[in-house]
Amino acid sequence: MPIIRVALNVPVDTLFDYQIEYASQHDIGLRACVPFGKKQVTGIILAVSNETQIPIEKLKSAHGIFKEIKPLPAALLDLFHFCSQYYHHPLGMVIMNGLPVKLRNNKPVSLKRKPHQYQYSLTASGKSVELTQIPARNRVARRLLSEFQQAVTLTNPQIKHISPRAEKLLQEWIQLGWITAEFCATATATATVARVAKIPVLTAEQEVAVSAITADVKQFNTWLLHGVTGSGKTEAYLRIIESVLAKGRQALVLIPEISLTPQLEGVFRARFSTVPLVSLHSGLNDTERLTGWLQAQSGEAKIILGTRLAVFTPLSDLGVIIVDEEQDSSFKQQDGLRYSARDLAIFRARQSAIPVILGSATPSLESYYNALMGRYRHIRLLSRAVQNATLPLIQCIDTRIHKTQEGLSDPLIQALDQCLQEKHQSLIFINRRGYAPVLLCKSCGWTAPCQRCSSRLVVHLRDKKLRCHHCGHQELFPRACPQCGNQDIAPFGQGTQRVEETLTARFPAARILRIDRDSTHRKHAWQEILHAVHTHQVDILIGTQLLAKGHDFPNLSIVGILNADGALYSTDFRASERLFAQLMQVAGRAGRANVAGHVLIQTEFPDHPLYQALQRHDYDALAQTLLVERKMAGFPPYVYQALLRAEAHHIKTVLDFLAQATQLARPPQTVELFDPVPAHMSRLKGLERAHLLVQSSSRKHLHAFLTGWYAKITTLPSQKVRWVLDVDPLEF
Repeated sequence: MPIIRVALNVPVDTLFDYQIEYASQHDIGLRACVPFGKKQVTGIILAVSNETQIPIEKLKSAHGIFKEIKPLPAALLDLFHFCSQYYHHPLGMVIMNGLPVKLRNNKPVSLKRKPHQYQYSLTASGKSVELTQIPARNRVARRLLSEFQQAVTLTNPQIKHISPRAEKLLQEWIQLGWITAEFCATATATATVARVAKIPVLTAEQEVAVSAITADVKQFNTWLLHGVTGSGKTEAYLRIIESVLAKGRQALVLIPEISLTPQLEGVFRARFSTVPLVSLHSGLNDTERLTGWLQAQSGEAKIILGTRLAVFTPLSDLGVIIVDEEQDSSFKQQDGLRYSARDLAIFRARQSAIPVILGSATPSLESYYNALMGRYRHIRLLSRAVQNATLPLIQCIDTRIHKTQEGLSDPLIQALDQCLQEKHQSLIFINRRGYAPVLLCKSCGWTAPCQRCSSRLVVHLRDKKLRCHHCGHQELFPRACPQCGNQDIAPFGQGTQRVEETLTARFPAARILRIDRDSTHRKHAWQEILHAVHTHQVDILIGTQLLAKGHDFPNLSIVGILNADGALYSTDFRASERLFAQLMQVAGRAGRANVAGHVLIQTEFPDHPLYQALQRHDYDALAQTLLVERKMAGFPPYVYQALLRAEAHHIKTVLDFLAQATQLARPPQTVELFDPVPAHMSRLKGLERAHLLVQSSSRKHLHAFLTGWYAKITTLPSQKVRWVLDVDPLEF
């Protein structure tokens, strides 16, 4: 009997052999249902053989192979293998992580089309049929044929409008060969698009960028498309995708945040109204995600727009990969398999011999360094794409001179008032949701702590609750300080809700809209918010980083930035880079059309080099300074890093485990191993956390060491400890 080798979703880096009555090499990449312990589980067949290292009498038999969908393509299996090896994560867990939830269970699946997803047209045989051939009493059939003869195609909604009974004739006519049915991207996809996209004329810089990339579209290159905010990177993407679609190939577009999906999807659907497009992100239910995944696999969907997990989508004929806002840390998974979708996109492009485009106004220092070194091809867009649109004027408000009241200074209040009088929109950016970050006792200094994390509880005044934004724990307001009994406990600091309250009191006639994770948790909240902004139903926006990236608000004039100083002196060596990127993105929301943009940053350090570079819109100056600092300190991109992370209920258990792992390590001279230390947030979700850092100036030497070390760590007793090897970590 043949032996199938199956990858299962278990934390063991091995494949499992099973007997089966019939299997061939064509079954590689299909799902198989197999016994594992006392359970039935589903895995992916990675090999079919007549040989096994396991004694035949000990081999279990597979329950069966699911053949209702195509097997995973070899290129995708290669991507999973690379991901497993590079991130030192069990192959079975890598593969099952990359599949839709409905493919991980023990049931067959089917792609059920909704009727309105088809369009119908007459065949040559159907065109030869005359109305007189249909009996006069069959009025519905006659009317349907008449409509087909007058229209090129009909969709289900149009057919149903003729008569509710008309749909019953479709299958009969398909069997007679009178009509053909074809998947219709526009039947549902463009129903929400009210207008046909107006195609803008490319600027000279855009023309150069598009021409350079499309000229080399048949070979692998990593392009860094480095353009200021509003420079038209999206239009460049559209033109490049257009050239790929013209060759009948598919385009994969990765975006960092689900919040960017509605706007970008609207742009794509308006431009490519007849092209099947699927959107893959965490806001979809399991059936929607599976449907999009299968359409991408079959080649039916030509444009795939998604967040980081979409990098694992099977694509039959991939022509280009675009990673928008490539610097965003959301592309790095922060639990389980800690992969970087951006880096996997580059590997996938190399594997398929196609270009990958990394777009950003503020590239990550790693990408910028690779461009300087010639590893990436660097294209600049230095001016805004819309005629007369200029980069916003950025000013710092010195809060040592202009004292703030309820978090807002007089110059900012005056600017907002002037903006309201001119009937323009304004945005207040504060990257902290809730009412206030701290509940403080003014008598003894007590602050409300989270019992499960080493963090403070955030005040949500409307709900009269304290919440942890890390683990979700919440509790009611205490009536008095639990430490000293003082009843004078009060919120301290500002959050989006408190700023909203302050502005509502200051500008009672203004229409104010708060945008944070609390206000956008409903499924269609983003579409409603964007519609309100674009139809001028909002005067003042208050938002967190959800508003920082990608959104285009043509009437936005003033941007006020609160509480940015906290990141200037952080222990995280990437804090300055992230702050600059975030502020540049937020500032870039202003002045994108004919309305002049003005950005006001409240700070106690107006002379800080970061703010000076920001006022000059000079990314290169700051990047060069940071690169010099990184080189002196021995930080990425000059070294490659990995973190061995561990967590348990007691910190001693964690540190003992990491000490044992250190003893097993035999690093060569080119690899540096640091001592175990508690994590920056040492307690999270009830578990104590610590890590140890490994780094090397050679990626090859680092991974050679990690491979052997990982195998040794797996032999340690770890029932009380959860651990993971985090390659290229972004958070410490």
